[in-house]
Amino acid sequence: MKALQFSVSIPRYLFGLALGPLYRSAYYGPFSCLQYRDVPEPELLGPDWVKVKTRYGGICGTDLNLIQLRTSTLLSPFASQRFTMGHEQVGAIVELGEEVEGFELGQRVVVDPVLPCPVRSIDPPCAHCRAGEWSRCENFAGGSISPGVLLGSCADTGGSWSPYFLAHRFQLFALPDEISDENALLIEPFTTALHAVSRCLPEDGDTVLVIGAGTIGICAVAALRCLDSQAHVIVLAKYPFQGQLAERYGADDVIYLRDGDHYQAVAQATGGRLYKPIMGERMMIGGADVVYDCVGNDGSLDDALRFVRAGGSLAVVGTIGQTKKVDWTPLWFQELKVTGTNCACALEEHEGERLRTFEWTIRWMAEEKLDLSPLLTHRFPLADYRRALAVAMNKGRNRAVKVAFGFD
Repeated sequence: MKALQFSVSIPRYLFGLALGPLYRSAYYGPFSCLQYRDVPEPELLGPDWVKVKTRYGGICGTDLNLIQLRTSTLLSPFASQRFTMGHEQVGAIVELGEEVEGFELGQRVVVDPVLPCPVRSIDPPCAHCRAGEWSRCENFAGGSISPGVLLGSCADTGGSWSPYFLAHRFQLFALPDEISDENALLIEPFTTALHAVSRCLPEDGDTVLVIGAGTIGICAVAALRCLDSQAHVIVLAKYPFQGQLAERYGADDVIYLRDGDHYQAVAQATGGRLYKPIMGERMMIGGADVVYDCVGNDGSLDDALRFVRAGGSLAVVGTIGQTKKVDWTPLWFQELKVTGTNCACALEEHEGERLRTFEWTIRWMAEEKLDLSPLLTHRFPLADYRRALAVAMNKGRNRAVKVAFGFD
C-alpha cells in the first residue's frame, strides 16, 4: 500500500531548511523529509489491537509544522525515526484481535491517537496514567511499541495518511449512526480544544479572547458553548470566512488582523489601555480574563501575553516550538497564569460527570448539540498529497479550514 512517511536525514533536512522558506513545495517535494512510498500493510501488534481501514485522514497544524521543519528537535526522542503520518482519522475495523471485546468487524470507529502506558503494555502505569491524565504519560518512548506520542508518529502503529493503521483497544471509540464520517473526523481536533478550555474555563461574564480562527480556534469557541459557558467570546481571525464560522459556533465578536490596528481593536473590545514603550510593541493594561492562543507561533504568543489582564489566564493550545521573539515580561509583571495543553487524552468533568474528552464529544454529536462537518472544506486522494498540502498551507487563498485525505 502507499503511505506518506516522514523520516529525517541530514541532507533532506538541510535541503528543506535552505529552500523551504523560498519555495514552499520544497517541504513536500522529492528531496524533502516527507516521502510517498510503498509500505507493508500493518499487522496486529497483539491480541488487544485492531486494524482500521481509513475513511478520512485529516491534516493538522501540527503535521504542517513538522513538514515545514518548525517542530522543536527537543521532542525527537519521542517519535520513531521513520513513521507514517496522520493522527486525525475516522475508519472501520477490518481485523480484530482476539482479546478485543465490545467491537466488531466493519464497525466505524474514531481513535484517540495518544499512545500512553495502557497502549504500551506498561504495568503498573505511570502516576499520570493512573490519574486519567494520559496526555502527560512518562513513557512515550518505552514499553512494547516504538517511540511515539501519537498515532502518526510511531513506526509500529502507522497513521491515517495511509489506507490502514493499527489501534489498541484503549484508543477505540465506537461511532453511532447519527454521526457522519465528516463530523467524526473533527472529533480529535475538537477534543484538543475541549481539553484546553476545560483546564482554563472562564467564569460566566468573563471576557475571553481566542487568538486564531483555524480549526482549533473555532473548536475552542464551540467547546465553550458546549460547556454552557456564558462568557463574552472575542475571536481574532485572519479571514472573513473564518470569522463567519467562529460566529456560527458562538463567538460574540470577531476582530480581523487585516482590518488595521488589532491592538487598538482588542483594547476597545476588552476595555484595556495601551501604553507605548521606548521600543517595540505596545503593552496593554486590562484586557481579557482568559486568552486561548490557538495559533502557536512567536507572534501569537507575544500578543497573547499582552492581551491578558493582570492575574488572568493564558492557555497555550497551538503547538509552540522554539520561540525567538517573545517578550515574556507580561508573565511576571501581570502575574499571569499560563497553562500548556498537550493533545486531549484525559478525563474532564462537566455537570458532575467525569468522562474522556472523546466520550463527551461523541455524546454531544449524537445529541445534535455539535456538528463540525462544515469545517471539512477540502478532500483529496492520498496520491494528490502535494496539492492537498499546498491548499492546507495557503488557507486564505483557498478558504480552507480542515483539509483531509479521503479513502474509498
